[in-house]
Amino acid sequence: METKNYSSESGFVLLGISSSPQLQKPLFAIFLIMYLVTVVGNVLIILVIQSDSRLHTPMYFFLSNLSFTDICFTTVIVPNMLANLLSETKVISFVGCLIQMYFFMAFANTDSYLLASMAIDRLVAICNPFHYERVMNPRRCLLMLLGSCTISHLHSLLRVLLMSRLSFCASHVIKHFFCDTQPVLKLSCSDTSSNQIVVMTETLAVITTPFLCILFSYLRIIITVLRIPSAAGKWKAFSTCGSHLTVVALFYGSVIYVYFRPLSMYSVVKDRVATVMYTVVTPMLNPFIYSLRNKDMKRGLIKLRDRIHS
Repeated sequence: METKNYSSESGFVLLGISSSPQLQKPLFAIFLIMYLVTVVGNVLIILVIQSDSRLHTPMYFFLSNLSFTDICFTTVIVPNMLANLLSETKVISFVGCLIQMYFFMAFANTDSYLLASMAIDRLVAICNPFHYERVMNPRRCLLMLLGSCTISHLHSLLRVLLMSRLSFCASHVIKHFFCDTQPVLKLSCSDTSSNQIVVMTETLAVITTPFLCILFSYLRIIITVLRIPSAAGKWKAFSTCGSHLTVVALFYGSVIYVYFRPLSMYSVVKDRVATVMYTVVTPMLNPFIYSLRNKDMKRGLIKLRDRIHS
């Protein structure tokens, strides 16, 4: 039987969250609301930080950039998913698929490095407070941000270039709601061993490095805080880390579940649910987590509200 290279002819068909026709409109409504909440919530975080001079600190510098990255991250995926929920064809071109894959990985990895940068900021603030302003100066914070973006985009470029060399000769139906690496690799009739090696090694390098950085930072923080004699002092130190730890747990929990397994263990249904957690749910929850658990953000929100009403 003659095989056809679907990557160059008709692109791919994104199966989506569910193939049931009855669920398309309810899912569209749910994800539209979640997307709007994500965008509005993260824009509010950025506006609050920019409008309040008391929040012009390294921690909030990284938080505002995390919010901006989260907006870009979900925008790469959700609008196309919403369009497919109302469309009968659900087709995405091969080039469009690679572009989506590139920006998805770039923003996801940037998120990871920004979370690590925020952990380093907390480490310096709690463990070395007298040198905090010197260590976390504006120049160093900017370099950390630029380094996060550069590494993330180079990683994405390598992965997409390797993916662009593959042939897709069998099914061209991606059993996912966007062009993620694992479901696309499963469709290839080429030898994907080199891709698999790069996926595992690069994922270990790009995801594990910031994750280990976060673990090390909080281990040092815990050791330092436990040495504080008063219970009130311990609580005050830990309270500055609560929001960040919650976001780290949500983000890395689902990312590790999806990507730190071989291709043979890939499960369509389970991986789709886990992917929704870190691509849609976590960016939506971030503004609530940081605003509800952070007194400075609460004051900033009230100040911004009063400025709008005045």
